[in-house]
Amino acid sequence: MYAVIKTGGKQYRVQAGEKLKIEQIPADVGSQIVLDQVLMVGTGDTVTIGKPLVAGAAVNATVVSQGRHDKVKIFKMRRRKHYQKRQGHRQNYTEIQIGEIKA
Repeated sequence: MYAVIKTGGKQYRVQAGEKLKIEQIPADVGSQIVLDQVLMVGTGDTVTIGKPLVAGAAVNATVVSQGRHDKVKIFKMRRRKHYQKRQGHRQNYTEIQIGEIKA
C-alpha cells in the first residue's frame, strides 16, 4: 500500500516503513504526527484519487530527527562591472518514518 501526501508545499509518494526528509514541522523527536492531506492511495491494482483529498485517509508517522541540509552556495557575478556577491543557505528539515496508512 502506498499514498501520495502533501506537506510543506511538496508532494511525496510514501510507503509504510520508509524514512523521509520533509520541510520542518514543529514536533518533538519521537512524537507521533498525522499527515491528513492525502492526495492518492494505492493498493495493488486499485487506486483511489481524491478531489482534491481522499476522504478519511491519513498517514501516521514518527519524528526521527530535526536537522539542517548541507549548505547551498549562491554566487552572483556581473562581468566587467566589479560586482560579486556570495551567499549561503541551509534549509531546516524534519526526518520522519512512515507508520501505517489509513484509507
